[in-house]
Amino acid sequence: MTGEIGSDMGFQPLTTPGMSVQAFRHGNQPMKNKSRPAEYGQDAHVTNAPTECIVVRHGETVWNLEERLQGHQDSPLTQNGVRQAEAVAQRLCAEQFEALYSSDLPRARRTAEIIANRTGHPIRIDARLRERNFGIFEGLTKSEMAERYPEEYRQYLSGDVDRPVPDGESRRVKYVRVTACFEDLAAAHIGRRIVVVTHGGVLADLFRRSLELPLGAPLRCKFHNASVNTFFIGTAEWTLGTWGEIGHLR
Repeated sequence: MTGEIGSDMGFQPLTTPGMSVQAFRHGNQPMKNKSRPAEYGQDAHVTNAPTECIVVRHGETVWNLEERLQGHQDSPLTQNGVRQAEAVAQRLCAEQFEALYSSDLPRARRTAEIIANRTGHPIRIDARLRERNFGIFEGLTKSEMAERYPEEYRQYLSGDVDRPVPDGESRRVKYVRVTACFEDLAAAHIGRRIVVVTHGGVLADLFRRSLELPLGAPLRCKFHNASVNTFFIGTAEWTLGTWGEIGHLR
């Protein structure tokens, strides 16, 4: 389940898992990133080079299976979720990266711990990497939201990006929090590669920012647990490299 019910769910993906979004946008002819040096992410430290952010969604949780909105609340990884985290950890062993960051929410931290056990990186916690605060809706399914809070749920589905969920956040507040966090991380690791373990709603914000999509626009893509997604964040622009890579889970 993604963090944005009504806007990020229920659509067919624009791209196949792991497909380069640059290829999708440019007639299946991937653009070359001219600012990326040949030794990018290894020995390069070029002041105008973008930072490569490998962003991983946490492994499957109990509430993912039950289709309950998690937000700032939490549920444990399932056995499958642990296996997914172990698989993405193995996948990341093939990458050289400078730092490992994680949301402070337990489902992301547990996924990051499994990665760290394989790669040897200390985990750097940043609470700005949290999922959206869904207030009164947290822990509920869509049908339970509609039954218990019919008017609030109707307003939630209206697409108003500035209206917070009661006791929670608006989409815009989360978007500003998330994008500011990634700008700070990119500035701290210019021209390097980092790994970030976070949530589906955070990935939605990165997707919108990279493709310059309106905040209220529905996203026709899927958010896979333990997927690998790459973003190149520079001072002038953000670029989406790959989306929804899950080959390591097969």
